[in-house]
Amino acid sequence: MVNEHSTHTEHTEHTHATPPGATWSTAAQATLHCLTGCAIGEVLGMVVGTALGWGNVPTTVLAIVLAFFFGYSLTLRGVLKAGMGFRAALRVALAADTLSIAVMELIDNGVIALWPDAMDAELADLLFWASLAISLAIAFVVTVPVNKWMIGRGKGHAVVHQHHHAH
Repeated sequence: MVNEHSTHTEHTEHTHATPPGATWSTAAQATLHCLTGCAIGEVLGMVVGTALGWGNVPTTVLAIVLAFFFGYSLTLRGVLKAGMGFRAALRVALAADTLSIAVMELIDNGVIALWPDAMDAELADLLFWASLAISLAIAFVVTVPVNKWMIGRGKGHAVVHQHHHAH
């Protein structure tokens, strides 16, 4: 009888040690958040790069920089609304999104780089939008487990959610 009780106690302690919210749904929401920022950055980078007549490499670099910027901005906005100071909120956003955005951008740009003619597709081309949509969809599928793993370890968006629920 004592053994069952101690096992139950250990189980309860283990449950409390795991941060709440490490579900596939939470991970998918965190990834969607990140995906939105990445998509805005990617498209804006392409628009600006094309408008300035830049080649593929500087346009891709700009798109990646903007993807990080918008990815962080969306998280930052949420954390600031929760009443956190800017510097602390920036640290939370950087911690929450760096790996997520990096994985997403790596997959997204990797798919486009390997896709025949996708690098040369222009904004008016269906190929540009199709390759972007498919590469972001693949990136989403790959990034959700990364976010779930980070949230399960109390990192990434688990930190963001702690601050949302704290206020």
